[in-house]
Amino acid sequence: MNSMNSMNSMNIDSLDRLAAVIESRLPARGGDPDKSYVARLLHRGPDAFLKKIGEEATEVVMAAKDADHGGDRAKIVNEVADLWFHSMVALAHYGLSPRDVVAELMRREGTSGIEEKALRKAQDREATND
Repeated sequence: MNSMNSMNSMNIDSLDRLAAVIESRLPARGGDPDKSYVARLLHRGPDAFLKKIGEEATEVVMAAKDADHGGDRAKIVNEVADLWFHSMVALAHYGLSPRDVVAELMRREGTSGIEEKALRKAQDREATND
């Protein structure tokens, strides 16, 4: 296995471990909102973690804008980590995992972004016309 494949495997393993911790905080699995931030978010329902995703996405944008003007680029990484984390909470709530996202990205690999967007628009039009 080359170093890139090894690194990708390590990253997927790290995401899997984090996903397992998040899933263990689901209310159905006994997550205690008094002892866990994730359990508290999940207990409060989608509005709570979806709001956090919106906030974190905005913070990514702000960190990037700051970096464009000499700010610390590491803040972008920190904010993206927060965004990914809260997105993983949403995935767990909806019975999905980071592997589902990776599979979708792999499916798109080699496809032009413009083609992908056009295909999705066509599929959306088809769905609304049925």
